[in-house]
Amino acid sequence: MSLIDKLFEKNSWERFFRYKSGIRCSKRFTRELRAFIDSEAYLTYEKEIRSCGGLPLPAKSVISKMSSQKKRTVYKYPYDFNMVLKLLTYLTLRKYDQIYTPCLYSFRPGICAKDAIASITRNRDLHSLYSYKVDVSDYFNSIPVDKICAVLDDTVKDDEELLRFMKTLLTEEKVMDGSDIITEKKGIMAGTPIASFYADIYLKDLDEWFFKRGILYARYSDDIIVFAKDEDEINVYRKVILDHLDAKDLTVNPDKESFSRPGDGFCFLGIEVKDGQIDIAPASVKKLKQKMRRKARALDRWRRREGLDGTKAAAAFIRIFNHKLLEENEDSDLTWSLWFFPVITTPKSLHEVDLYSQELLRFLISGTHTKSRFNVRYDDLKALGYKSLVNEYYKHHERN
Repeated sequence: MSLIDKLFEKNSWERFFRYKSGIRCSKRFTRELRAFIDSEAYLTYEKEIRSCGGLPLPAKSVISKMSSQKKRTVYKYPYDFNMVLKLLTYLTLRKYDQIYTPCLYSFRPGICAKDAIASITRNRDLHSLYSYKVDVSDYFNSIPVDKICAVLDDTVKDDEELLRFMKTLLTEEKVMDGSDIITEKKGIMAGTPIASFYADIYLKDLDEWFFKRGILYARYSDDIIVFAKDEDEINVYRKVILDHLDAKDLTVNPDKESFSRPGDGFCFLGIEVKDGQIDIAPASVKKLKQKMRRKARALDRWRRREGLDGTKAAAAFIRIFNHKLLEENEDSDLTWSLWFFPVITTPKSLHEVDLYSQELLRFLISGTHTKSRFNVRYDDLKALGYKSLVNEYYKHHERN
């Protein structure tokens, strides 16, 4: 039976619903999923999916990256079709999980960033190793369609119907840009559910090269780190990685390419490992503080323009960052509470962010950077819904 057949079976949807209900997923999404299943809306595109004809076009949008001024291009299909792709991704990731080496940590059932860091840090010789860390530039949207289709030919050859559908999605060059239909190269379409599967399989042979040689190495989608006993060896591994990426028509992000010597510590997946402690990487903290500052300034301008009380702007700031950092949502794996809290062993960086956000909130409420801003008490912030990251971190560990 093809995985395509399972898309139109209610039992498959019920298993998907039980999975989503059992993980930290927003109540809103689970309600929407329940309604989607009960209405049998998954049958909406059955004819088009089976025939691979008349499929909807993805809509293109440009959004700000989390904690950064940088922009990224993402794609999204119409709601019903996108929901069907979510189930297909769930099924595909599980069916093909056995093809990967243990050093791949992205988008795999029961595996997360915490496992990558744990696997690295349990190495007894870590303190004496050199490391090389690299990030693929615009990975999802720069993967050549012809090359990912060739990888799919080898990977999904046991399911011809699934293979044909996946290749149809990839080879469609038209996208919606607002109300216009345009043609562009879009790679594996960041933002679409099934892109996670493509991202894992495209560099699978690179993972295998290091795994077969017993080299300490980890990959999370487009983030790669490798370790070696000396500089010569780490430079050999760097060349292996760069040559492989070049052969795949990929480039590296020079701002995220780094080496470390023994004792320097290293950063991977936004996490810093140094001196026996695991904390949020300084670059991640800096980016978040920059985003907080920009948002505070924008909210201050808004409240002055509208003649509002400062508590309105402060409450809006709190809502925004509680959601981004702490609340469960459909993309909950991207929130700090679920990405960092299970991994870090010290709240040092969280305390730094707490102090900074409290400073911005006092500014928003008082309208000044003078000493009078300290007339705003911590209890005043809590009354507006403020939550300390440090407190939430300790609550997380009490629960777990």
